[in-house]
Amino acid sequence: MAFTCATGKHRRPSRMKRGTARAAGVAALTTTGVFGALAAPALAAEPAVEQTGLTPVITIGDSIADEIDAQAAAQKQAADEAEAMKKAEEAAHKKAVAEVKKAREIKARAARAEERRLLNAYVAPISGSYVSTGYQSSSSLWSSGSHTGIDFHASTGTSVHAVGSGTVVEAGWGGAYGNQIVIKMNDGTYTQYGHLSSIGVAVGQTVTPGRQIGLSGATGNVTGPHLHFEARTSPEYGSDIDPVSYLRSHGVNV
Repeated sequence: MAFTCATGKHRRPSRMKRGTARAAGVAALTTTGVFGALAAPALAAEPAVEQTGLTPVITIGDSIADEIDAQAAAQKQAADEAEAMKKAEEAAHKKAVAEVKKAREIKARAARAEERRLLNAYVAPISGSYVSTGYQSSSSLWSSGSHTGIDFHASTGTSVHAVGSGTVVEAGWGGAYGNQIVIKMNDGTYTQYGHLSSIGVAVGQTVTPGRQIGLSGATGNVTGPHLHFEARTSPEYGSDIDPVSYLRSHGVNV
């Protein structure tokens, strides 16, 4: 005779049902934070994962998650700060390069302006002097019968200056002119300085306005120390032009 078990009474749940229920309970306790408070013996009595075939789900606590988030935020902040510092350094380098370039351009413009000024500037051949003998004055002292230049009053040893920018084409003995210097000016004209006691430049040398080129004296055909100054259209004798008008046309008050 066959026996049957009455439903709902006396029948123990199967092993699978018990394991599933307990695993669900463990997961629930873990989620609520109660898992850490369970006594070790109670857990030890539970069947192993291998026995039940179930994998318990355990979530990370809020404090651990916050710590991980804080670490990630700190790492991102450090990366952002490093990137910002790199950009700042690059910007500072570009600014420094631009400032150096600008300073060089300003210096170059100033040099060009000074060069243009020197090309166009003229000064008197002797500072603080005056014309003691005028242009084309008549006298038997001169072979042509008239003065081909002007004389500036000066004692021996007075500094003589180039009246403008140019290149020395003659520097030495000039017969009746004594020790002389002839300069080809940058505008194509020529200036001559005669009766010098000393010559301070050489042929081929370039000079600028106000540059000392020698010392006044009384060499050559003279009656006393002075500076003979001529303006010419060529380096040769006889091509003279009015030196007073020449100097005044370049802004020199004589």
